[in-house]
Amino acid sequence: MSRHPLSVQLYTVRNALELDLESTLERVASLGFTTVELYNFVDRASEYASLLPQFGLRPSSAHVHLVGAELPAVFDAANAVGVSTIIEPLVDAERWTTAADIAATATELNSASAAAASAGLTVGYHNHWWELENSIDGVHALEVFESLLDPAVVLEVDTYWATVAGTDASALLTRLGDRVRFIHVKDGDISKVDENQTAVGSGRVPVAQILAAAPQAVRVVELDDFAGDVFDALADSVSFLVANGEHV
Repeated sequence: MSRHPLSVQLYTVRNALELDLESTLERVASLGFTTVELYNFVDRASEYASLLPQFGLRPSSAHVHLVGAELPAVFDAANAVGVSTIIEPLVDAERWTTAADIAATATELNSASAAAASAGLTVGYHNHWWELENSIDGVHALEVFESLLDPAVVLEVDTYWATVAGTDASALLTRLGDRVRFIHVKDGDISKVDENQTAVGSGRVPVAQILAAAPQAVRVVELDDFAGDVFDALADSVSFLVANGEHV
Protein backbone atom coordinates (compact mmCIF):
# COMPACT_ATOMS: atom_id res chain seq x y z
CA MET A 1 0.00 0.00 0.00
CA SER A 2 1.25 3.47 -0.87
CA ARG A 3 0.68 6.64 1.12
CA HIS A 4 0.00 8.40 -2.20
CA PRO A 5 -3.47 8.57 -3.78
CA LEU A 6 -4.01 6.72 -7.04
CA SER A 7 -3.25 8.73 -10.16
CA VAL A 8 -4.27 8.11 -13.77
CA GLN A 9 -2.26 8.77 -16.91
CA LEU A 10 -4.52 10.95 -19.05
CA TYR A 11 -3.16 9.32 -22.22
CA THR A 12 -5.64 6.59 -21.27
CA VAL A 13 -8.55 8.92 -22.10
CA ARG A 14 -6.81 10.85 -24.89
CA ASN A 15 -9.65 10.43 -27.39
CA ALA A 16 -12.19 11.90 -24.98
CA LEU A 17 -9.77 14.70 -24.06
CA GLU A 18 -9.47 15.72 -27.68
CA LEU A 19 -13.25 16.00 -27.94
CA ASP A 20 -13.94 17.76 -24.65
CA LEU A 21 -11.25 18.46 -22.07
CA GLU A 22 -13.60 19.82 -19.42
CA SER A 23 -16.15 17.01 -19.41
CA THR A 24 -13.40 14.38 -19.56
CA LEU A 25 -11.66 15.76 -16.49
CA GLU A 26 -15.02 15.86 -14.73
CA ARG A 27 -15.60 12.22 -15.59
CA VAL A 28 -12.12 11.24 -14.39
CA ALA A 29 -12.81 12.97 -11.08
CA SER A 30 -16.15 11.16 -10.80
CA LEU A 31 -14.24 7.86 -10.73
CA GLY A 32 -12.61 8.98 -7.50
CA PHE A 33 -9.26 10.20 -8.78
CA THR A 34 -7.83 13.30 -7.14
CA THR A 35 -4.53 13.27 -9.02
CA VAL A 36 -3.72 12.83 -12.69
CA GLU A 37 -0.60 12.37 -14.77
CA LEU A 38 -0.69 14.83 -17.65
CA TYR A 39 0.44 14.24 -21.20
CA ASN A 40 0.64 16.59 -24.19
CA PHE A 41 -0.03 19.47 -21.83
CA VAL A 42 2.37 22.19 -22.92
CA ASP A 43 0.05 23.82 -25.46
CA ARG A 44 -2.95 23.49 -23.11
CA ALA A 45 -1.30 24.49 -19.86
CA SER A 46 -3.60 27.42 -19.21
CA GLU A 47 -6.68 25.21 -19.69
CA TYR A 48 -5.36 22.57 -17.32
CA ALA A 49 -4.37 25.21 -14.78
CA SER A 50 -7.96 26.43 -14.75
CA LEU A 51 -9.86 23.14 -15.03
CA LEU A 52 -7.95 20.79 -12.72
CA PRO A 53 -8.83 22.69 -9.52
CA GLN A 54 -12.42 23.03 -10.72
CA PHE A 55 -12.80 19.26 -10.43
CA GLY A 56 -10.66 18.75 -7.35
CA LEU A 57 -7.74 17.40 -9.36
CA ARG A 58 -4.04 18.10 -9.20
CA PRO A 59 -1.14 16.77 -11.24
CA SER A 60 0.91 13.97 -9.72
CA SER A 61 3.37 14.22 -12.60
CA ALA A 62 3.45 14.78 -16.34
CA HIS A 63 4.83 13.12 -19.46
CA VAL A 64 6.66 15.41 -21.84
CA HIS A 65 9.63 15.00 -24.15
CA LEU A 66 12.82 16.33 -22.60
CA VAL A 67 15.56 14.74 -24.69
CA GLY A 68 16.11 17.01 -27.68
CA ALA A 69 13.27 19.33 -26.67
CA GLU A 70 12.94 23.08 -26.19
CA LEU A 71 13.06 23.02 -22.42
CA PRO A 72 12.12 26.60 -21.42
CA ALA A 73 8.61 26.20 -22.85
CA VAL A 74 8.22 22.86 -21.05
CA PHE A 75 9.34 24.35 -17.74
CA ASP A 76 7.03 27.34 -18.08
CA ALA A 77 4.04 25.08 -18.82
CA ALA A 78 4.85 22.74 -15.94
CA ASN A 79 5.01 25.61 -13.49
CA ALA A 80 1.82 27.13 -14.87
CA VAL A 81 -0.15 23.92 -14.32
CA GLY A 82 1.45 23.09 -10.98
CA VAL A 83 3.30 19.90 -11.83
CA SER A 84 6.60 19.28 -10.05
CA THR A 85 7.87 16.09 -11.77
CA ILE A 86 8.18 15.94 -15.55
CA ILE A 87 8.91 12.56 -17.10
CA GLU A 88 10.44 11.67 -20.44
CA PRO A 89 7.90 9.15 -21.83
CA LEU A 90 10.22 7.34 -24.23
CA VAL A 91 13.49 7.36 -26.06
CA ASP A 92 13.42 5.34 -29.29
CA ALA A 93 14.30 1.65 -29.11
CA GLU A 94 17.34 1.94 -31.35
CA ARG A 95 19.06 4.08 -28.72
CA TRP A 96 19.11 1.23 -26.18
CA THR A 97 21.31 -1.31 -27.95
CA THR A 98 24.82 0.01 -27.26
CA ALA A 99 26.58 1.26 -24.15
CA ALA A 100 27.56 4.45 -25.98
CA ASP A 101 23.98 5.32 -26.92
CA ILE A 102 22.70 4.58 -23.43
CA ALA A 103 25.39 6.79 -21.94
CA ALA A 104 24.53 9.59 -24.38
CA THR A 105 20.85 9.43 -23.39
CA ALA A 106 21.78 9.50 -19.70
CA THR A 107 23.94 12.57 -20.33
CA GLU A 108 21.06 14.34 -22.08
CA LEU A 109 18.59 13.55 -19.33
CA ASN A 110 21.08 14.59 -16.64
CA SER A 111 21.50 17.90 -18.46
CA ALA A 112 17.73 18.37 -18.64
CA SER A 113 17.51 17.59 -14.93
CA ALA A 114 20.08 20.23 -14.04
CA ALA A 115 18.19 22.81 -16.09
CA ALA A 116 14.85 21.74 -14.61
CA ALA A 117 16.16 22.09 -11.07
CA SER A 118 16.66 25.80 -11.66
CA ALA A 119 12.92 25.98 -12.42
CA GLY A 120 12.03 23.98 -9.30
CA LEU A 121 11.27 20.79 -11.23
CA THR A 122 12.30 17.15 -10.99
CA VAL A 123 12.99 15.06 -14.10
CA GLY A 124 12.21 11.38 -14.59
CA TYR A 125 12.20 8.60 -17.19
CA HIS A 126 9.45 6.11 -18.14
CA ASN A 127 10.32 2.80 -19.79
CA HIS A 128 8.75 0.60 -22.42
CA TRP A 129 9.75 -2.99 -23.13
CA TRP A 130 12.85 -2.36 -25.21
CA GLU A 131 14.94 -0.94 -22.35
CA LEU A 132 14.53 -4.33 -20.64
CA GLU A 133 14.69 -6.61 -23.66
CA ASN A 134 18.10 -5.13 -24.51
CA SER A 135 21.10 -5.73 -22.27
CA ILE A 136 24.73 -4.73 -22.01
CA ASP A 137 27.06 -7.45 -20.69
CA GLY A 138 24.09 -9.23 -19.16
CA VAL A 139 22.61 -6.15 -17.46
CA HIS A 140 19.28 -4.70 -18.60
CA ALA A 141 19.77 -1.52 -20.59
CA LEU A 142 17.43 0.28 -18.18
CA GLU A 143 19.63 -0.63 -15.23
CA VAL A 144 22.77 0.40 -17.08
CA PHE A 145 21.03 3.69 -17.76
CA GLU A 146 19.98 4.06 -14.13
CA SER A 147 23.57 3.63 -12.99
CA LEU A 148 24.58 6.63 -15.13
CA LEU A 149 21.84 8.99 -13.97
CA ASP A 150 22.36 11.88 -11.62
CA PRO A 151 20.82 11.14 -8.22
CA ALA A 152 18.24 13.88 -8.84
CA VAL A 153 16.67 11.96 -11.76
CA VAL A 154 13.82 9.63 -10.81
CA LEU A 155 12.29 6.64 -12.56
CA GLU A 156 8.73 5.75 -13.42
CA VAL A 157 8.71 2.02 -14.02
CA ASP A 158 6.00 0.82 -16.37
CA THR A 159 5.42 -2.52 -14.71
CA TYR A 160 3.35 -3.88 -17.57
CA TRP A 161 6.00 -3.29 -20.22
CA ALA A 162 8.64 -4.62 -17.86
CA THR A 163 6.59 -7.81 -17.53
CA VAL A 164 6.07 -8.00 -21.30
CA ALA A 165 9.84 -7.85 -21.70
CA GLY A 166 10.14 -11.02 -19.62
CA THR A 167 11.43 -9.24 -16.53
CA ASP A 168 10.35 -9.99 -12.98
CA ALA A 169 8.94 -6.52 -12.33
CA SER A 170 8.89 -6.97 -8.57
CA ALA A 171 12.56 -7.92 -8.47
CA LEU A 172 13.38 -5.01 -10.78
CA LEU A 173 11.60 -2.58 -8.46
CA THR A 174 13.47 -3.98 -5.48
CA ARG A 175 16.82 -3.55 -7.23
CA LEU A 176 16.04 0.02 -8.32
CA GLY A 177 14.79 0.94 -4.84
CA ASP A 178 13.95 4.53 -3.99
CA ARG A 179 14.99 5.76 -7.44
CA VAL A 180 11.48 4.61 -8.43
CA ARG A 181 9.04 7.35 -7.46
CA PHE A 182 6.20 6.36 -9.80
CA ILE A 183 4.96 3.11 -11.30
CA HIS A 184 2.51 2.54 -14.12
CA VAL A 185 -0.02 -0.03 -12.92
CA LYS A 186 -1.44 -1.88 -15.90
CA ASP A 187 -2.76 -5.30 -16.75
CA GLY A 188 -3.51 -7.46 -19.75
CA ASP A 189 -2.41 -10.57 -21.57
CA ILE A 190 1.31 -9.64 -21.37
CA SER A 191 1.61 -9.02 -25.10
CA LYS A 192 2.69 -6.02 -27.12
CA VAL A 193 -0.84 -5.58 -28.48
CA ASP A 194 -2.18 -2.45 -26.79
CA GLU A 195 -5.83 -3.41 -27.32
CA ASN A 196 -5.29 -6.54 -25.22
CA GLN A 197 -4.75 -4.49 -22.08
CA THR A 198 -7.46 -4.86 -19.46
CA ALA A 199 -8.66 -3.37 -16.20
CA VAL A 200 -6.12 -3.78 -13.42
CA GLY A 201 -6.70 -7.09 -11.66
CA SER A 202 -8.27 -8.86 -14.63
CA GLY A 203 -5.17 -9.82 -16.58
CA ARG A 204 -2.00 -11.87 -16.12
CA VAL A 205 0.21 -9.31 -14.35
CA PRO A 206 0.98 -10.12 -10.66
CA VAL A 207 -0.27 -6.71 -9.57
CA ALA A 208 -0.37 -7.27 -5.81
CA GLN A 209 3.21 -8.52 -5.77
CA ILE A 210 4.34 -5.54 -7.84
CA LEU A 211 2.62 -3.02 -5.57
CA ALA A 212 4.23 -4.59 -2.51
CA ALA A 213 7.67 -4.19 -4.07
CA ALA A 214 7.36 -0.38 -4.39
CA PRO A 215 5.45 1.02 -1.41
CA GLN A 216 7.13 4.40 -1.87
CA ALA A 217 5.89 4.90 -5.42
CA VAL A 218 2.87 6.79 -6.72
CA ARG A 219 0.57 4.32 -8.48
CA VAL A 220 -0.44 5.63 -11.91
CA VAL A 221 -3.18 3.63 -13.62
CA GLU A 222 -2.88 3.46 -17.41
CA LEU A 223 -4.25 1.64 -20.41
CA ASP A 224 -2.50 2.30 -23.71
CA ASP A 225 -5.65 1.06 -25.41
CA PHE A 226 -8.72 -1.00 -24.60
CA ALA A 227 -11.25 -2.93 -26.66
CA GLY A 228 -14.26 -1.60 -24.74
CA ASP A 229 -15.21 1.58 -22.87
CA VAL A 230 -11.97 2.73 -21.27
CA PHE A 231 -13.87 4.53 -18.49
CA ASP A 232 -15.37 1.18 -17.46
CA ALA A 233 -11.85 -0.28 -17.33
CA LEU A 234 -10.68 2.62 -15.18
CA ALA A 235 -13.63 2.21 -12.80
CA ASP A 236 -12.89 -1.51 -12.46
CA SER A 237 -9.20 -0.74 -11.92
CA VAL A 238 -9.99 1.68 -9.10
CA SER A 239 -12.33 -0.84 -7.46
CA PHE A 240 -9.68 -3.56 -7.56
CA LEU A 241 -6.90 -1.36 -6.25
CA VAL A 242 -8.99 0.13 -3.43
CA ALA A 243 -10.10 -3.39 -2.44
CA ASN A 244 -6.40 -4.26 -2.24
CA GLY A 245 -5.48 -1.44 0.11
CA GLU A 246 -4.82 1.53 -2.17
CA HIS A 247 -6.73 4.79 -1.91
CA VAL A 248 -7.94 7.61 -4.14
